[in-house]
Formats: sequence, structure tokens, C-alpha cells
Amino acid sequence: MAGLINPEDLETVRERSRIEDVVATYLTLRRTGGGSLTGLCPFHDEKTPSFHVTPARGYYHCFGCGEGGDVIDFIRKINNVSFTEAVEYLADRCGVQLRYTEGGPRVEPGLRLRVLEANKLAAEFFTGQLMGAAGLPGRQFLDGRGFDQDAAATFGIGFAPTGGHELRDHLRNRGFNDAELVKSGLIREQGWDFFQGRVLWPIRDAGGSVLGFGARKIFDDDRMPAKYLNTPETPVYKKSHVLYGLDLARTNIAKKNQVVVVEGYTDVMACHLSGVDTAVASCGTAFGDDHARLLQRLLGTGEVSGGEVIFTFDGDAAGQAAAIKVFKGDTNFGAQTYVAVAPGGLDPCDLRLEQGEAAVRELVASREPLYRYVMRNVISGYDLDRADGRLAAVRAAAPLVSSIRDNSLVLGYIRELAKLIGMDPDEVRREVKAVQAQRARHPEPGSEPVVVDQAPSQALRPPPANDRRLEAERGTLRLILRSPELFGPSWNQLSIEDFTDPAYAALFAAVLAAEDGSGSWTQRVVAANADPVIEQLVITLAVEPVLREATQAYAAEYSALLRVQTLARRIAELKSKLQRTDPTADQAAYNKMFARLVSLESDRRELIALASGPAL
Repeated sequence: MAGLINPEDLETVRERSRIEDVVATYLTLRRTGGGSLTGLCPFHDEKTPSFHVTPARGYYHCFGCGEGGDVIDFIRKINNVSFTEAVEYLADRCGVQLRYTEGGPRVEPGLRLRVLEANKLAAEFFTGQLMGAAGLPGRQFLDGRGFDQDAAATFGIGFAPTGGHELRDHLRNRGFNDAELVKSGLIREQGWDFFQGRVLWPIRDAGGSVLGFGARKIFDDDRMPAKYLNTPETPVYKKSHVLYGLDLARTNIAKKNQVVVVEGYTDVMACHLSGVDTAVASCGTAFGDDHARLLQRLLGTGEVSGGEVIFTFDGDAAGQAAAIKVFKGDTNFGAQTYVAVAPGGLDPCDLRLEQGEAAVRELVASREPLYRYVMRNVISGYDLDRADGRLAAVRAAAPLVSSIRDNSLVLGYIRELAKLIGMDPDEVRREVKAVQAQRARHPEPGSEPVVVDQAPSQALRPPPANDRRLEAERGTLRLILRSPELFGPSWNQLSIEDFTDPAYAALFAAVLAAEDGSGSWTQRVVAANADPVIEQLVITLAVEPVLREATQAYAAEYSALLRVQTLARRIAELKSKLQRTDPTADQAAYNKMFARLVSLESDRRELIALASGPAL
């Protein structure tokens, strides 16, 4: 296994990959004042440009959705790849051969770009074949599923001819050798085309690059036993990390804060053509944890109520099993999860064919919480006419109720469970608590402990950028990150307790830890705390504009204002204690606190004078 990328090579990739050039391959940038470039953000839907690129600093930032970072972050987010994959992609692009601390390179230099180019040409070849004489069976198949020529063009659908070597010969003529085509997953080791006699759907990343293909058999041919076939794993295609339809749905997902997960390529098409333009599907594998984390990044929120993930399942036993599997991984989502099952168990494609596009929209609109759907299916396996059956059903459903992240919903679900089973809500509540206590004392081997609403409350969350109550904290950190030299020893006597927001406090702690070390100032701060919220704050604050010229006096004003706020909190706490203390019964303690109050008030007046400049 390859080790870490050599730090010198990493810096070389950053230096040679000018952020304005890389970003410009995905969107149009226009120059503005102050050396910045602006364009329409690729991460959310907007009509007025709020996406800024600052070439001098090597950063981008969107003031609409808050996305920001350097050139590596941009490639990571727009292509949904890992840090290493983003670096390797940029290294290929700028001609840097990477070295690793252990082992050799994961992918030979330049191969990724060659694979992407081969896939692009293959997609064009397949779409041309679909429209030609040989593609008639493919067009007939699509027509039978309710998709016309315009739909085929929208989704880039193609057809792989049956000869077995047409694509190979076409790409050979375009300068590719067989070794490259095998590594691209387009031909087999024996030289035959990987896809033959199939309708194909190109699987693209968010930037529109073709990563691979999904294919369906349309001929009754024993030589092709698999009904569905996907590109094998390649340097750019990893089926557990990609979603079909993401290139069309990404902007709508961000705008509507919703994603609809369906089971097939034609289901994605049916949803989009029906107006459900947030639909995606996994590619040749079951929906898994990596897909869940990808969707969470797309929704861009860790809040419990911050978005919706809606799954469509068949109403049969397989669909129920799939729902339970997703439910077990539900903690990967910060969004609320729902299930939409059509009457009769029709998938979105068949539903559109039989009942029209409005029925597809109604299917999504009629979603129900995943918890409720799974709960109903769990208790359906018990005889609710018997007392012991009802009791067993409650105990089976208790873990579902206890795992609901929103505590305000738990009581309602207990009542709903009681109604479904036919028991008194108080009895159900007692049984749920008993099961929780039992599981806490004796967890099942290999099981995860049930945690109710713990992670969201403990994890750092990005502070609101426009919260006036936190402006002094944000402004001080903005200056520290942009111009640390303006601050005196001990950062103008600031301390962690001066920051009330947990994220700001954690960022200042990282500042204290980053005073010594190698690398740029912001890199050291990020390295001091690996939390992604801290990294995002550093990126955002480093490119936020200051309100006036940054000077030592300006930094002193901000620092003093922040310390004034801390003293105000201490004074309020001390006054509260004085009010609760009897000066006659405990005169010594009262006098001591009163003297302390006088001293704090004096300190506050001095700091107010220092903070009187127009920092805010």
C-alpha cells in the first residue's frame, strides 16, 4: 500500500496548479476589483455571482453557501474524491511525478487523465451508435420504457454494438493503446470490448467527467448472463464512491436540501423527467456507508433537521430488508431520512409508465419517516392478539424508538408505537426504558451502543457568519489568521475563555498550538486541529474582507472589545452571587466579592477606552 505523498511534491502541485486556471475549467470567471475573480458557484444554485477566487492567496470562497478552500479542496469537493485522489489528479494535470513515503505511486503518472479522456471518447462513440442503424434495438428498449430521443440525449445514453471490437478499434485510431483501454475498463485482457450489445448510461462526476458506465442487457444471449454490467474498478471509477445522476442533481440537491435515492438508472431518468430533479442511484452495488457520507457532504449540514434523504424501495421483502439495512446506517446522516413506497410496489420508472409523471411526484411527496416504516415492518412479525406477542413487539421496536435523534419526537413515536400495538402508552414507555437500560448494562456482542442525540450536540458546528453577538470573536480570529504579526505577546492577553462559541474557542486553541512549527501560518493552524469545521473556518476567515486597514491599533481594539465582553460576563456572574449572599450572615465572603466586583468594573472601564476605536 502506498504511503503519504512527499510534502515537497505536495507543495509543488499546489504551486503549479494555479487555482484560477483549475476553477476556470468548471465555470466562467470574471475579474473584479482587488485582484479577485468571481463566478456562479458550482456548489449551489444562484443567479448573482457570489463565488470568489483569490489567485494571490490561492483560495476560493463562496459567500452564498460558505464553501471555500484551496485548489485541492476544490477538486475534492467538485469531483467527490479523497484528498490523495485530488492531489494525484492535479499532479497528472501539471506534470508532477509524485513520490510517496512508503511504496510507489498508487496510479502511474498521467493515467487518470488518459482514462478520463478515453471514457469521454467512448461516451461519444456509444451515443453515436445509439442513433445509428445498429442502435435500433437500444432505441426500441428506451421507447418501451417511456424515454424518447430527447431524454436519451439529456442523459447521454448510448449503445454498445455487438461486434465485439468496434470501440477498441475506434479508440486505437484516437491514439490509445490496449493497455490503457484495459486499465480504463473499456476492453478486456483478450482485446474484446467490455460492453457488447447493451444500452449504456454514462456515470459522471459533479464536474461532468465520465467516470465509467452502467449497462443493461437487451438481447437474449446466453453469452451475456448478467442482466446488468458496470465498469470494473479503475483509477477513476469506484462504485462505492459514485452515484448515477449526480451531475444533474447536485445543484438541485443543494438548493432544495433534499436528495431522492432510487434503485436504477431508468428510475433516475423517470424522476428527473417528472420534476423530481434531486434523484440519484448507486451504481452496481447496494447503497452503503460511503454513499451516505457523500450525500451528507452534498447536503452540507450536520443538523438533524437540515435536510431530507428519501429512499424509494419496492414493497416486497427485499425492499423491506433494504430499508432495515439503510436504517442501521442511518447515523451517517445528519438529515432526516424517509421512505417512499408506491402502492403496488411499482418503481418510479414503472409508476411513470402506468400512472404518469404526477404519480412520481406524489410518490416522493407522500414519504414517511424511515423510523416509522421500519417500526411497522418489525412489529408485523408478531401476533398482536396475544399479550406476550404485544410485549415481544414492543421490545423488538424499542431500539428503533431509542435511536431517534430528535428527542422531541420520541414521546410521539412511543404513542404511535402504542397505537400500532394496542397498548397503553405508559406501558410502552416503561418497556422502552427497560430495554434501553438492559442494553446499556449488557450490550449485544458486536452491536453499537444506542446513542440518542449525542453526536450532534458534541460535534463542532460552524458559527453563523452574520451573528452580531459573535462579531468580536469572528473579527479577532479573522485578523489573527490574516495578520498575526499585528498582535503583541500572548496575543494581546487573549485567552480561550474569551471565545464563547465552541468552534471559535477551538480555533483559538489551535492558534495557540500553532505558534511554532513549519509550513505557512494557516497550514500550521489547520494541522493543530483536524476537525473539518476548524479547517473550514480557517479557509473562510482567511479570505473574508476586513472592515478597514489592518493595523496594530485595529488588532488592539478588537482584542480589547473581546476582553470587555468577557469581563461583562464575569461581572454579571459576580452580581448574581452577591444578590444570593446574605451580607450579615456571611460578611467576609460578601466583602471579598464586592471588592472583586469593584476591581472588575475598573478593568472594564480601562478596556472600554482601549476598545473605543471603530473596530466594528
